[in-house]
Amino acid sequence: MSVYNVSGTQEDCYPGTRTLKNRFGIRDQKQLALVEQKLVTGLAAQLQEEAVFAQVDFAYYKHLHKSLFGDLYDWAGTVRTITISKKGFVFCQAGVIEETGQRRFARLQRQKYLTGMPTEVFLDELTELYDDLNLLHPFREGNGRTLRLFITLLVRNAGREIRFDHCDPDLLMIATIQAAQGTRDLLRQVFAEIVTEPDTTIDA
Repeated sequence: MSVYNVSGTQEDCYPGTRTLKNRFGIRDQKQLALVEQKLVTGLAAQLQEEAVFAQVDFAYYKHLHKSLFGDLYDWAGTVRTITISKKGFVFCQAGVIEETGQRRFARLQRQKYLTGMPTEVFLDELTELYDDLNLLHPFREGNGRTLRLFITLLVRNAGREIRFDHCDPDLLMIATIQAAQGTRDLLRQVFAEIVTEPDTTIDA
């Protein structure tokens, strides 16, 4: 569970705490984080195998978030209405999230979801997409896990595989921060190391 600096209402947290209101009524932040991790990790693994990559737009992205976090939060799958920042960086303003998300997914659709691209072009576009969706940060909580699930499904649909479990999470975080600050080189390097091409080996 990420810890954000939040401006605006704290009505989504229990009074006197930074713990998000949840369907289990858990008011302790550490306990909620443990429950969330266990629940969402299992759902993410299931969705990686079972989710259908079709009619993919911003509504699809929001549905993924609801599928991951709907058992925990009433607002799962809806865009945030408050401004959030992390480590001094302010994410997309709440009032333009919906419009910005729809535009970004319309562009992705025009790109045919990155299918049929040469490897170098694919990595460039994947890096840019990951950075854009991270900057969008449309949800109050669970942005990183939703993003990684979506990217996994997208890459697989494009005929490749991506293994986030083969990446140092601290390195990915540093790369993501650098990308948000305008330098995407490290993030692209990370993807180059964990994205694999389809196996074209022909058995004799």
